[in-house]
Amino acid sequence: MSTPKNALQSNPVRKKRDIGGIVISVLFALVCVMYIMPIILVVINSFKSNSSINTDTFSLPNGENFVGIDNYKKGLTFGNYPFLKSLGYSLLITIVSVVLILLCTSMAAWYISRVGSRFTKIFYTVCIFSMIVPFQMVMFSLVEVSNKLKLNTPFTIPVIYLGFGAGLAVFMFTGFVKSLPLEIEEAAAIDGCGPIRTFFSVVLPMLKPTLISVGILEVMWVWNDYLLPTLVLDINVYKTIPIHVQYLQGSYGTVDLGATMAVIMFSILPIIIVYLFCQKHIIKGVAAGAVKG
Repeated sequence: MSTPKNALQSNPVRKKRDIGGIVISVLFALVCVMYIMPIILVVINSFKSNSSINTDTFSLPNGENFVGIDNYKKGLTFGNYPFLKSLGYSLLITIVSVVLILLCTSMAAWYISRVGSRFTKIFYTVCIFSMIVPFQMVMFSLVEVSNKLKLNTPFTIPVIYLGFGAGLAVFMFTGFVKSLPLEIEEAAAIDGCGPIRTFFSVVLPMLKPTLISVGILEVMWVWNDYLLPTLVLDINVYKTIPIHVQYLQGSYGTVDLGATMAVIMFSILPIIIVYLFCQKHIIKGVAAGAVKG
């Protein structure tokens, strides 16, 4: 059976495409290795002795420098500030901030999408504009305002996070709400649902893909944020985990690198686990929010 002429002519082109795909895959694999290399070094050094980390940072743990989980035990008590206290403040700030962002911005996006007045258009434009304003432009005035309004505690700083996180959240929620059929909300109104009940009983469950994706993005941002808590909070009284790592010192200013690596692992492991389990929802939520602009 003879091979078609067109198939013979297309083979070199297909072979070039296959080679190009392999080259691109190798390049991206190298880029991924470069990105995860710092995390790998932290994991390796968290099981090594302090002297070995100073002298041979890139070596693997062996019989001479391997200390097991001693660094992790020491990391919970090392320093002048309890790690569990920093963990509690980080959890409090992250949970309250993310819940506040998701609730307020989803309601705002629903109002923007359904009302369509001049005010909502201006408000939506302001939210989009806030995404491109550098934080450095407002951080000095932010410190002054937060002190005057008493927003400089872990219990009130979520209000500031709401302001900075609203832009992206409103943008994603608005795009998704515009793709929802209005007839479902009209049917709920006919059945006697008011605006609040319609939102929580009808609209909010349909926002689940975008809620999850926005929630993951905001969790990673708030949990790992260093600059905003440093500027707003009194770091001598309140320390989040990033601040705790920065000022992790023992008596007389000594720094135990093994304990420091263990504390860093304590800080990044929860967010890595959350991201690995929920990363597929980020793509779904972004795609759903991009149906209509």
